[in-house]
Amino acid sequence: MNETIDPSTLPEGHPVSIYFQEKTIITSLLEELKATDPKAEYQKFYNVFNQLQSVERRFERKENQLFPFLEKRGWNGPSQGMWSFHDTLREQFRMLRKKIEAREFEEVEQDMHYLISGIFRLLLAEETTLFPNALKILTEEDWIKVRAGEEEIGWMLPQNPPAFPKEEYIHPSQDFTKRELSFSLENTAHYDEGYMTVEQVNLLLKTMPLDITYVDENDKVIFYNRGEERVFPRSAGIIGREVKFCHPPKSVGTVLKILEEFRKGNKSESSFWINFKGRLIYIRYFAVRDDQKNYKGVIEMSQDITDIKNIEGEKRLLDWD
Repeated sequence: MNETIDPSTLPEGHPVSIYFQEKTIITSLLEELKATDPKAEYQKFYNVFNQLQSVERRFERKENQLFPFLEKRGWNGPSQGMWSFHDTLREQFRMLRKKIEAREFEEVEQDMHYLISGIFRLLLAEETTLFPNALKILTEEDWIKVRAGEEEIGWMLPQNPPAFPKEEYIHPSQDFTKRELSFSLENTAHYDEGYMTVEQVNLLLKTMPLDITYVDENDKVIFYNRGEERVFPRSAGIIGREVKFCHPPKSVGTVLKILEEFRKGNKSESSFWINFKGRLIYIRYFAVRDDQKNYKGVIEMSQDITDIKNIEGEKRLLDWD
């Protein structure tokens, strides 16, 4: 059955659409190879030949992805006939490479004619028989699985093709898809959303460009993060200490008032900013409450915002170079 396919009717990223994109590349390489003198333009000829030989990646995708699915649907012809044609072309590539490297130019020109002719015949068989029938035989689910396996083999394209089926952008706040986890849950704990090990949590808190101190509902310091460049120094000695003994006497009254108002539920946030060692420091206190609104302590967060405050305009491009 000989039919033609309009590639523009195929979804982006569909395996057959990709084959047609590659056909354009292959045809261009074949024409360039025919127009190049292997003796006078040896390096150019060798480079184009090398590019053309990447057509073997196309063969591998058909043999390992497309043909098995066609077999499952009862069509064994491609596996028996076209695979053998692939192997013939592979052998021609192998022999030609030896002759090119040996600079046996007369034989190269003669053998190249057979290789080019064979590839053109293969492209015609694909376009008129293989692909039209495959599109009729295979289901949408089959094609999705074919494409998933092709990811490991690769393509002749200069860059990876679009996803298939097309991935519509979904804002994270609207993404409720339950996905199969692709990472181990060993030694992890479940948080509101996601899982992390103790090490990962510690690294997260350590890497954040903030000083964080957690005071529990009994006004005892139970945690602080040990960042590389803290605004205010901390030491392990404060763990378990009452928070009023962790601040200079002149600011203790303010801290205690904040805790009292947080505990009563009158307030939930308080902010200050000070000049400290030539830097502008933003200090914020947040009440911590559980799902029943019970007071569970306070987070003190300090951040050097000097450079942030100086930001103007926009920066949308990476400027690492």
